[in-house]
Amino acid sequence: MENYAPLLGICAALTVGVVSPGPSFVMIARTAMASTRAEGVSAAIGMGMGGTLFALAALLGLQGILLALPVLFIALKVLGGLYLAYLGFKIWRGAAEPLQIAATEASCERNLRKSLLLGFTTQVSNPKTSIVYASVFAAFMPATQSLGFDVLLLSCVFIIEASWYAIVAVALSSEKPRTTYLRYKQWLDRVAGGVMMALGIKLVASAR
Repeated sequence: MENYAPLLGICAALTVGVVSPGPSFVMIARTAMASTRAEGVSAAIGMGMGGTLFALAALLGLQGILLALPVLFIALKVLGGLYLAYLGFKIWRGAAEPLQIAATEASCERNLRKSLLLGFTTQVSNPKTSIVYASVFAAFMPATQSLGFDVLLLSCVFIIEASWYAIVAVALSSEKPRTTYLRYKQWLDRVAGGVMMALGIKLVASAR
């Protein structure tokens, strides 16, 4: 029972961080408007899986490893930033291309897997998120915790991450946002791609 207060503190702090705009939000928003609602939700699940991986790493002492090996954190920043910039460039380059939404069952399944992987890789490409998780856990974790507490914590992290981005995906895949996106696709994709590239470049620059 005494572990519920730290758990609530961790969940509250992570919720504030999750709803803050960032590359994950940009990617979910663009995926939801440019493809199907199912693909947007699939990407949201990928985001939840990425967040859970960060939480697991924090439980295993990732912060201590990064402090002991700062060159590792620098490498993760550079690689993550380059990946975000690459995703942004792909969106920018394809801004003028018409949408091609697959109709066959096999292609739909491939797109769902692709969206899931895209959500996961976008989430884990920002190593700063690992520091956020490590800091929050260090601030709120009880002195001792059971395996059951750890499992419950990881489950809560997945629910927080996946639920928020699923809400974003469902909201932005509705008719009005999609119609607006289709009308201004070229410019919206350039803005989204530009934001992703800027965030990636900023992450690489911060590695210094």
